[in-house]
Amino acid sequence: MFRPFSTLITACALLVVTAPSPLRATTVVDDPKSFTVEQIVESVILVYGTRPGLDHIRRNGVERGKLTRFTPEGNAEEANYERRFVRGENLDKDKIRLDQKLPSMEYSLIYGDGKLWGIINGAAFTPRQDAAASFLSQHHHSIDSLLRYKECGYTITLIGREQQKGLDLYQVELLDKENRKTRYYISARSLRVLWLEYEEAPSAGASPVKYTRKFMDYRSVQQTLVPYRIVLIEDGRQSQETRVLTVTYGVKVDDSIFANPEA
Repeated sequence: MFRPFSTLITACALLVVTAPSPLRATTVVDDPKSFTVEQIVESVILVYGTRPGLDHIRRNGVERGKLTRFTPEGNAEEANYERRFVRGENLDKDKIRLDQKLPSMEYSLIYGDGKLWGIINGAAFTPRQDAAASFLSQHHHSIDSLLRYKECGYTITLIGREQQKGLDLYQVELLDKENRKTRYYISARSLRVLWLEYEEAPSAGASPVKYTRKFMDYRSVQQTLVPYRIVLIEDGRQSQETRVLTVTYGVKVDDSIFANPEA
């Protein structure tokens, strides 16, 4: 069970001038309007596992689950996936391999050194633009981007606090080094990211699309917080759903799986 927001935010105010430490503050702050965006986001990081905890525990790992894509006509395509990763000093230096098994084929998308390519039947290929855009958007417009904003040199701005459907929310906007914007909707009660929004053109020359990524079914995994259900909405239409089945951090991941066979 999480402590009240006011207690967490007080602890974060102390952490602004001291190194991160386990949350034990008990003082209540009566004026939430005085919170800075840094205090809010640092408190979110505490809830998700603390900065040193996330860096140590999530250094590498394996995630397995089911991915369902929905066509505009409402047809569903399901795939089993396995995601293996090695965390870099920032998001651009992460290494990620996503293996997907569909009824008709199996293929892998690999991200490393800031580049993306695919492998099918042991040979490298260039992913379709929509597949590449989806993969990179999931990486750049993510909870991880917010949790690692300092390491990545990103800028965060507090847009405001509002009520939506009975939820008390903080809106925080993140601007990365490529001027990509992501707006996070953070519960003022639990300090969890409930959803995020961004706009992006799905392909060159196309009109921008508004994307909403919702995070649900949060669970504790090795003392860190993980959403086990993620829903992607494009201009009001659900286009994808990810259900995590298992996730394990600290698993040794061989660098060879990220190698381009044609390099």
